[in-house]
Amino acid sequence: MIVQNQDVVIDMLKDPATYGEAGPVEAIETHISRIFLVGQRAFKTKRAVKLPYVDFSTPQLRLMACEKEVELNSRTAPGLYLDVHRITRAGDRLALNGSGELVDAVIEMVRFNQSNLLDRMAAAGKLTAALMRGVARMIAQYHRSADVIHAGSGSANIGGVLEINSAGFATSHVFDGQEIETLTAAFRDALARHASLLDRREASGRVRRCHGDLHLRNICVFDGEPRLFDCIEFNDQIATVDVLYDLAFLLVDLWHRGFPQFANLMMNRYLDDADDEDGFILLPFFMAVRAAVRAHVTATQVEEGSQDSAKLIAEARSYFQLAQALLTETPPRLVAIGGLSGSGKTTIAEAIATQIGAPPGARIVESDRIRKAMHGVPAETKLPDKAYRPGVSERVYRQIAWLAQLILAEGGSAVADAVFDKPEDRDRIERASSEANVPFAGFWLVADPSVLWRRVSERKGGPSDATVDILSRQLQRNAGPLTWHKIEADRKVGQITAEMMALVEGTASSVASLRKTGS
Repeated sequence: MIVQNQDVVIDMLKDPATYGEAGPVEAIETHISRIFLVGQRAFKTKRAVKLPYVDFSTPQLRLMACEKEVELNSRTAPGLYLDVHRITRAGDRLALNGSGELVDAVIEMVRFNQSNLLDRMAAAGKLTAALMRGVARMIAQYHRSADVIHAGSGSANIGGVLEINSAGFATSHVFDGQEIETLTAAFRDALARHASLLDRREASGRVRRCHGDLHLRNICVFDGEPRLFDCIEFNDQIATVDVLYDLAFLLVDLWHRGFPQFANLMMNRYLDDADDEDGFILLPFFMAVRAAVRAHVTATQVEEGSQDSAKLIAEARSYFQLAQALLTETPPRLVAIGGLSGSGKTTIAEAIATQIGAPPGARIVESDRIRKAMHGVPAETKLPDKAYRPGVSERVYRQIAWLAQLILAEGGSAVADAVFDKPEDRDRIERASSEANVPFAGFWLVADPSVLWRRVSERKGGPSDATVDILSRQLQRNAGPLTWHKIEADRKVGQITAEMMALVEGTASSVASLRKTGS
């Protein structure tokens, strides 16, 4: 509810003379904030509201919230937040930073081009894999430095969110009682399945004071780098969550907008940097909770009488349906992709991973990244020749099989990406699948040597250290008997993945039939 009339303050902030400017002031309003854009600056105030999750009912509370917003966001967006100004009154006159009575507060920020918001970039088709990798790395670094909070079990933490969701759905007429009860029951079952893992993660420090509102609209490109901003400063409880639940908001935003490849890429690069393999299996559940939050919040806006009610109802239902889909258990499976350098293994692995397992797709276990991690260097760092000696490579392939087996044992799906030109390495990854009793599909990418040479010689960046000399040695070796599906790799990615997915589905169907017959 609104607890105080701020019309006089709003009139002041709409006046360009307040800022010593002559140009127009553009006003933007959200459910708890107002933003005024003028010249090269943006000024943000808190609306005088008192809601179950936020209290901005007094000038002092709004000032404290502004100061906390600048403090928290300056860590992730240095240079974007400039200052907090007191709005004071002396008699009938308002002033910025005057000596009179405090009546409000306003944050001063650098004004940036709105086209640099990631939601705008997504709508314009300007998101790139390089940008998503940078965002993933930035979020992983942010989570590592976030304060660990022990305030109850991990299952209780996420259980509280589910209770809020149930209460939120009850305030709207967009969804009928039966479908709400069905979804609520599915969430209860999922929480029960994951409770012990959630509790172990909380005990190990994975519940932290996070961003809390981590979606595309709250990430911008500023000074040439992706930056997080506009975190939840007004309610520590809402922002104190499992780090992967924090990430899940961004993943569900990407998935819902039709960018599954970026959601999968973000997840894989984040887990690489964060070393958080045990939480991978929780991501579909966390994404489902986030989708449900968006569903009930959007439905609530319909009840407030928005002029775009039809659009909002459609959006709320789409998030509701996504939450239902994310809660549907998906059987795990393992796909291995081998082939000589330049055959396109990594490109194909990233393309097919979105289609394997539950959203955000399969965990990619990549030999190049594992090798770099073993040597304690970033994936893009070139390693010396000794890092590729047979003994080191054997350790890499054992690690690939071990990680794949770990993921499968927890109910997740994996895509293993490596050369796999030795029979013993192929046997090892197949055993990881059979020991977990999970369907396996192995693919060997083939291409004319001239194509491989061209691709390797033109390659720039990335984790692979392969050179034309390495490729020459690979071409001279005998890979032994190949039982994996041979796939012609000198084609469009979509054609390759379509053929592979048909074979993957066929393999899974065969395994399911054998299980039914008890063979």
